[in-house]
Amino acid sequence: MFDGSPSRRAFLKAAVAAGGAAALSACLDRAPADPVPSGTAEFDTLPDRQHAWNDVCATDEHGNVEVPYHHVLLYLDVSGSGPPTKTERATVERAFHVLDRAYERTHEGLIWSVGYSPRYFKRFDESLPAEIDLPEPRALSPFETPEFDRQDALVHLAADRADVVLEAEQALLGERDEANGVAVETDLSGVFSVADRRTGFVGAGLPAKHQSDLNGIPDGNPVPEQSPLFMGFKAGFAKNQATEDYVTIADGPFAGGTTKHVANLRQRLRDWYDEEDQYHRIMKLFSPGHAEQGLVEGIGENLGDDSGIDTMLDRIRDDAEAFGHVGHAQKAARANRDADGNVKLLRRHFESADDDVAALHFPSLQRGISDFEAVREAMNGTDLTEIPTIRQRVNNGILEYIFVKHRGNFLVPPRRLRALPTPTGDAPMPNE
Repeated sequence: MFDGSPSRRAFLKAAVAAGGAAALSACLDRAPADPVPSGTAEFDTLPDRQHAWNDVCATDEHGNVEVPYHHVLLYLDVSGSGPPTKTERATVERAFHVLDRAYERTHEGLIWSVGYSPRYFKRFDESLPAEIDLPEPRALSPFETPEFDRQDALVHLAADRADVVLEAEQALLGERDEANGVAVETDLSGVFSVADRRTGFVGAGLPAKHQSDLNGIPDGNPVPEQSPLFMGFKAGFAKNQATEDYVTIADGPFAGGTTKHVANLRQRLRDWYDEEDQYHRIMKLFSPGHAEQGLVEGIGENLGDDSGIDTMLDRIRDDAEAFGHVGHAQKAARANRDADGNVKLLRRHFESADDDVAALHFPSLQRGISDFEAVREAMNGTDLTEIPTIRQRVNNGILEYIFVKHRGNFLVPPRRLRALPTPTGDAPMPNE
């Protein structure tokens, strides 16, 4: 179980951020006595969708999915410039299967996925099918200058226990002989190199316990104790999230997969907390209607499984003129619904304290990257700046407080193709 004591939370966050054998050893010394549940050697018993996390995550009393507490993002490059060999692909599959065997696929064990970038697929003579919407990353607003993540692959590890994500990481990279009692006979080190490593955390109480150590957050510990995120409110309400079915690619060689956009955003929360009161924070994050009608109490737990943002979309221009503000969620939701009212994006964001800076990792799943780009364009609110009080960043949702540092696009293939797939959907099965 998760130990919520302040000293333990701070220690585990620091250990995951540091990584390495020493950090793992320290985590193991403080690990709960409960054993980590073991996985399975039966490949066919695991879901084909790597992104099928909802059923194996915890949920709150309203049915909102709560992603695991601790996260590691490993950005990997394939050694060499040509297409991977069959031997390399088999090696990678065996290394991945170590994690299947070692850890139960739940938040109490380990949940993870691997995705591949547009650059990775360019090493092949063939192209991805036309229906796979996976462009190179680009700037998605006129005021951002992000660094683009074009590494070949992204492995995302998530678990409620810090020692699990650290041990799984070291097992994959060949730095450990055993993972949860399973021998690590094969690893990724001969096929991949680590280009970057990023970490994060999410969950009630975690941001509050880390706030005093971070650049970007003012003195006085303003982050509410129970908030799962630095900005002080809940997110990820079930009825405002796409279903896993909706974001799944339906046809073609990658049927059962999805696309993943990951942005990393630095947060300027000194102004968020020092210059804004709760009323205006609700106005900027949700909508002016939420603030005026008193719809949000505390961190928003009273909203249950629905933020209520859909009732605020048609009034966005009226709100801008009446209140001089528009809401972040109010803007984005305009492009985040299809003709039938279905939500298009499935968001699984979590906070970061890497380099002692308050930041946010924002993974978003969708059938195609164009869906994400359209939502970001709506979030920019450029179409609203003709209203005198709305400027490109000021009074325009939360744009004044977030700064995009990285963007990357990845195809998360179905599990059967997770080991160095070709653009035509070839990859070795576990027993080959």
